[in-house]
Parts: sequence; C-alpha cells; structure tokens
Amino acid sequence: MTGLGANGREAGGDDGGREGRRGTGLRTVGFLLAGVLVLGVAGAGWVYRHLDDNIKSVDINSALGDNRPPRGTTTPSPSASPLHTGSLNILVLGSDSRSGEANQELGGGSSTGARSDTAMVVHLDAGRTRATVVSIPRDTLVTRPSCPLPSGGSTQVTYNSMFNSAYAVGGPVCAVRTVESITNIRMDHYVEIDFSGFAKLVDALGGVTVTTDEDIDDEDSHLTLEAGTHHLDGTQALALARTRHGIGDGSDLGRIGLQQTLVKALLDRISATSVLTDPARLYRVADAVTGSLTTDTGLDSLTELTSLARSLTGLSSDAVRTVTMPVTPAPSDRNRVVVREQEAAELWAALR
Repeated sequence: MTGLGANGREAGGDDGGREGRRGTGLRTVGFLLAGVLVLGVAGAGWVYRHLDDNIKSVDINSALGDNRPPRGTTTPSPSASPLHTGSLNILVLGSDSRSGEANQELGGGSSTGARSDTAMVVHLDAGRTRATVVSIPRDTLVTRPSCPLPSGGSTQVTYNSMFNSAYAVGGPVCAVRTVESITNIRMDHYVEIDFSGFAKLVDALGGVTVTTDEDIDDEDSHLTLEAGTHHLDGTQALALARTRHGIGDGSDLGRIGLQQTLVKALLDRISATSVLTDPARLYRVADAVTGSLTTDTGLDSLTELTSLARSLTGLSSDAVRTVTMPVTPAPSDRNRVVVREQEAAELWAALR
C-alpha cells in the first residue's frame, strides 16, 4: 500500500481489495485538533455572532439517555484557568451529503441519503498533550443497535450491517450509539464536517503540503499526482482524501492512510502559518470551520469550542498517533471487513 511521507499509520488489516463507492471528502479530524485552535481570538461583535450562528447542533445526550457507557473523569486544570484537562473522546464524522451547491460541485451525486463515509474516534489524553486518532473503516460489518429516530420510534437491531449505514438510517444519534456499542467507550462529543468546509479550510490556510511515495491516478477522485512532494489547494486536498482506487490495492484502508496523513499535515500547517496574528486569515479559517460544522449541544457555541481549543494548545502533530481499528476480510464478502475482536478490545481498553 502507498504511504505518504514520514507520517505512517498502523493498519488494522488487509481488506482483500474491497470495492466500494467514492469516499467523502471530509477526511480529517484536523478541524477539531487544529482548525478549532484559531477560534479563541475571534470573540467580539458581529464576527462572534456570525461564527456562533454558523454552527449547527444535534442534542445527542437527550436522544440517547442514560443507557450508555460511563463518562470519563474530567478534572479541573491546577492553574487558575477554568480549563478541563481530563481525557476526552470525540467522534468525528465526514458524511457524504452533497446538499448545497458547493458540496455538489466538489462531490457530485444526490443530495439525499447521506452516509458517514469517514469516522474517526479522537481520544485526548488527560493533560491534552497527546491524542490518538482511530479510524473505523466504513465497510466494517457490525451489529447496528436500535436507535431513536427524530420522528419518534426507533430503528431495528440489525446484524452484519455496514458501519456507515448507521448514519444513513438514524443520523448522528445512531452513529454515536453504534460507535459506543462497538467500543464500549462513551463519546463525549460529536463533530461532523462537509465537503466544501474541508476545501475552504485548506484554502484559508494557504494549502497543505504532502509527500506521495508513488504515483496517484484516480478517475473517481479526479486526482493525478506524480510521486513526490506537493503543495495542494483545497480541492486537491479533498481529492487526495477521497482517493482509493489510484493507490495500492484500491482498498478503503489505503484511503484511510491518506486521510490520517492529512490530519497531521493540517496540524503542521497551522503551526507554520501566521493564522493567529493575521486577522483576515483567522476569520477565513474560523468561517470555514464553523460554516460547515455540526456538533453535539456541548460544542455548539464559540465559547465551548474556544474552551476546548485552549485546552489543546500543548498538542503538536508529533504527539498525535493515528491507527486503524483492527479488521480482517469478512468470510462472507471479501469486499467487506469484520472486526478482529481481541485486538480491537485491547485498543479500546487502552483509550478508556
């Protein structure tokens, strides 16, 4: 499988050359671990109100109730700051919704029937100086639990369902419930980003630099790159995050590797730019992030996002570990994968 530069990944297993639909372009938790860091200084007047109003939210806690894994322990910072520095688990999703003109131009396809084609569990260690990002392959066959529906009632428990179907049938609430059932870890927060938001963020940062170890030529993502180092604009970075058929064996695991590399590249870009001292760029970044963001109600304001951002100021890309949930080809379908239970249990236990 191809690699990107020095930012390797730990894969959960070979997917046996699975086929699949084009992936979504929202392949990064960099919005959470990097982009949100810029929000802390955009806090006055109409700018604040505009950015605050940008954010959409879903009340996941009320929908799921108390039948969930226990909360982790969050302790106040020993300094005078009111920041909380306990461990935190955040589910970051990229749906393949093409709603809106900008998303349709970048992703094409129908504006209905969105799926969570990218899912990352972000674990922030106590102290917020280290993070682990665990990618969950979208084609993983899982038991999808019963989920409450916004219209009332609930979905049925289903077996051997593709992981990304949870979002399709029950939205963010069902995605969170399914991840919690797989991991037995409570998701403290939820973040979702869309096609155009990712491209706008990269452009607002002035692009992102990656190194490819082999040529890429993917007709589905419309990306052609020779092996080497490239500085990509937002549309190109989005295409890279969606690429799977133009690398390695064409598997979704190869695409995940590209996504994980982009996470670290975005973090490095934030560190290398003058975003915090350039008001115009700061606003563009903050507008790109908030304008394409859906969160749980615990993160749906600039005040809450800023508090999280301030707790992450000691986090560098070198302290971010990227892994993939251990999987193996499904016996019933080589184009799907199933969880390697023992190894996955050890991984999730280490994050509790």
